[in-house]
Amino acid sequence: MTATAVTPSVHEDIRTRGGAAPRRRTRALALPEMRWAAAATVLFLLALPLQLTGSPAWAWVPLYALAYLTGGWEPGWQGLKALKEKTLDVDLLMIVAALGAASIGQVMDGALLIVIFATSGALEALATARTADSVRGLLDLAPATAVKLTGDDGEEPVAVEELAVGDTILVRPGERVGADGRVLDGASDVDQATITGEPLPVTKEPGDEVFAGTLNGTGALRVCVERDASDSVIARIVRMVEEASETKAPTQLFIEKIEQRYSLGMVAATLAVFLLPLAFGAELTGALLRAMTFMIVASPCAVVLATMPPLLSAIANAGRHGVLVKSAVVMERLGQVDAVALDKTGTLTEGIPRVTDIRPLVHSPYGEGELLALAAAAEHPSEHPLARAIVDATRERGLGLPQVRDFTSAPGVGVKAVIDGRTVEVGAPSRLAPDAGHPASALAEELEEAGRTAVLVLVDGAPAGVLGLADRLRPDAVATVKSLAALTGCVPALLTGDNPRAAARLATEAGIDDVRAGLLPQDKVSAVKEMESAGRKVLLVGDGVNDAPALAAAHTGIAMGRAGSDLALETADAVIVRDELATVPATVALSRRARQLVVQNLIIAGVFITGLVIWDLAGTLPLPLGVLGHEGSTVIVGLNGLRLLRDAAWRRAAAEGAR
Repeated sequence: MTATAVTPSVHEDIRTRGGAAPRRRTRALALPEMRWAAAATVLFLLALPLQLTGSPAWAWVPLYALAYLTGGWEPGWQGLKALKEKTLDVDLLMIVAALGAASIGQVMDGALLIVIFATSGALEALATARTADSVRGLLDLAPATAVKLTGDDGEEPVAVEELAVGDTILVRPGERVGADGRVLDGASDVDQATITGEPLPVTKEPGDEVFAGTLNGTGALRVCVERDASDSVIARIVRMVEEASETKAPTQLFIEKIEQRYSLGMVAATLAVFLLPLAFGAELTGALLRAMTFMIVASPCAVVLATMPPLLSAIANAGRHGVLVKSAVVMERLGQVDAVALDKTGTLTEGIPRVTDIRPLVHSPYGEGELLALAAAAEHPSEHPLARAIVDATRERGLGLPQVRDFTSAPGVGVKAVIDGRTVEVGAPSRLAPDAGHPASALAEELEEAGRTAVLVLVDGAPAGVLGLADRLRPDAVATVKSLAALTGCVPALLTGDNPRAAARLATEAGIDDVRAGLLPQDKVSAVKEMESAGRKVLLVGDGVNDAPALAAAHTGIAMGRAGSDLALETADAVIVRDELATVPATVALSRRARQLVVQNLIIAGVFITGLVIWDLAGTLPLPLGVLGHEGSTVIVGLNGLRLLRDAAWRRAAAEGAR
């Protein structure tokens, strides 16, 4: 019985409009396999008592025949199509065995084989559908339509695929945002846990970014579309999940490679089991029954089903928790990593500079608050990241921003503006400081020695003070480093293009000893190759364009999805959509658990096949019992793999990764 993977259709599945995204669950009788199996079972149960009570054959034989037909036509037809492609399908062998049993008078045994076989196939189809349901839950996020605002303030419902960059859409209270974009007008609290993992709704005001599929609160928003539907976060999720569902792990590929040879060998062995006893005078009926039982119990159905359910279940579970693993190959490889390398900015850190120090000069007339407010007012028109950090720090402290006139900006130097009649300059100390011996230069050097970025503030040409800015570690960075060290047996390395002092400071805070700073993209690749030349299988976690070559060179690469560059997201093997660094060790632990279940399944399948074959050859294995053992092992293996679909599996993986 061949394991199959169901790939959800994008156009069929992204159809949620407002409200919470439903969690679909396929009903059993919605599957044709389940309906045919149920029909075969009912017919068998009607025929069996009639036969056992001695009713005439015309009363129960037609019922058995219908049971054969309803339960066996679909696998038989699939087997014939496979045979046409010169592939021997084990499903066809099961049907042949059932017809063989009927040909020697074992009509009831053959019908029982059909019923059990059809039921097993139906359960397998249901399990696969439930796996697809779990994956599909990722896709039931984005609405199918959005309200586009026209030039005359009119409204026009359009399919989200028709929205173009620059269009303006209206998002009413309780609706889902139709496209990735930026708020133009309005204010509301938006629940974006499905994308970023933030547990509480986030206040969105003009200038704030919103994501397709997130749920609007009580306010109305006018949003300018900034990404095509095909490039939205949700679209990326769709593509990655579909790609993951279509791939096969190396273990699965190996099993499928030997399956055909095994099946042909099994047919040859079945003929030998049938013909050899006949050569020594055995009865035809007994020899044929033993041979058919052998063919059934030696079938590799459970072996074929051993690999993909655990890996696909792990992919679906990780996806529900914000980690998109692009393929079953990646899910299998993640469990093999024994060394980790982390990028700094945007990966180990938040990637957003923040004001850490406000240092007025000793004889300056300005206090900390006024110095910060003057710097923020001058920087307010600027789009530089450091400027935004200074302005944000002022707002956090509740300080007002004075009016600004005559703003100018010089790239690489700083900004200049007139504020309340005073000329304020903010920029690099190396460009603005009067001389190297000035107290402002010494203060800037002190901050830079501590790993800060120093910004000098001049008022009317005289240094007034220095601001220190620095990126911050992610809240879960320290715990993640410890978890990865416990999982792999070695502390992660830090690979960054930042200056050594800043890198060393962050590494010390995170608990990392191996720091490699000032690296260009090719240097990061060399560092990864150096680690792998020592026999390590390296997992690299990064987010920028400069990380893409190293992500490709590493054994496995994971990109931070929220701020990650398009190149990094495309190159990486997995993407952390919600930007939770702590999900990295959890995913590694989940992968290892999936690999363990694959091994378990192969052992279970091997024990069942070996035991039943020995029983059939050395003793007398009843056909119904052989069928029950064979199909039972297939169901056990399938259900064992699907254990990883449960949320409890992720919680255990997260706990294991946090040890």
